[in-house]
Amino acid sequence: MKTQDFRSLTSPAQEAIRIRAVKAVISGATQVATARNFGVTTEAIRLWMRRYERGGFSALKAGRRGRPQGGRLLPWQAATIARMITDRLPDQLKLPFVLWTREAVAELINRKYDVVISRWTAGRYLKRWGFSPQKPAKRALEQNPVLVKAWLETEYPQIKRAAVQEGAEIHWGDEMGIRSDHQSGKTWGLKGRTPVVPGSGRRFSCNMISSITNRGSLRFMVYKERFTTLVFVKFLERLLRGSDYKIYLIVDNHSVHQSRRVRAWLRRHSERIRMFFLPPYSPELNPDELLNNDVKTNAVGRRRASDGTDLLANVRGYLLSTQRQPHIGKSYFRARCVVYAA
Repeated sequence: MKTQDFRSLTSPAQEAIRIRAVKAVISGATQVATARNFGVTTEAIRLWMRRYERGGFSALKAGRRGRPQGGRLLPWQAATIARMITDRLPDQLKLPFVLWTREAVAELINRKYDVVISRWTAGRYLKRWGFSPQKPAKRALEQNPVLVKAWLETEYPQIKRAAVQEGAEIHWGDEMGIRSDHQSGKTWGLKGRTPVVPGSGRRFSCNMISSITNRGSLRFMVYKERFTTLVFVKFLERLLRGSDYKIYLIVDNHSVHQSRRVRAWLRRHSERIRMFFLPPYSPELNPDELLNNDVKTNAVGRRRASDGTDLLANVRGYLLSTQRQPHIGKSYFRARCVVYAA
């Protein structure tokens, strides 16, 4: 005789079986024997016993079947959780997570409102609240929010007004090192068989210094030696030779930028160039960082250089191509963190 599946029974019938099974265990029957007698799993018996221990026989009564409509959280509770996810990181709320995963959200809801949900339910909540999985941007712990706010609200607007009054052109500058083993992007391959990209086992590198404007103008210098005051002054001289306007150059707080030799050079050319400094540990405020990422991804990560000369050629070629397409330079200023400079 075929046993009827418990899930196909009506709610009253399921409730009756739950109560009878729990009474059998209370009377002394083992959970394994009870599961066999009632045609259910031992996991179901254990679940029913936990419900009984928490709420008695009333906890075994039949509830509404199907997926809950509107979720278990009240609207004000959902709004509070969404605000906490937006304003805080898990570790700031003393949760054992670094990022907001579905498990972290489920744990937060459980701690805050004593509501137990699965990670799939947490995922449906997040989607309903307008969240999506994203790669987080990094921000230095040493960054001072007060200085960043002052830069955005006071210092840069003053620089912009002064540039307009002097007819100057605002350049955003930065330097970076480029290594041949940088890899980015993905490639299609058969499941279980990771594709292999052949490349030289040797490591070689070069360096790059550049500046861009919100009109898409790009100036750059690619070199092999270490970044020093001599290299930086050489780049500054190139900037002046190629510009008909006074230059306002905005850079980070690298020690070379603030060296005695550079300050002396700037004093001698103060009628043609001025230099300003971003808040410390704030690379996300510099549009030139987006050019750096572009070069690493497309000129290095997706092209295989056979030696140092080939790497230099790849980087120079990509920068020359970008230089001839001002719309690419303008696009860097559309990112949310640097749109203030557009």
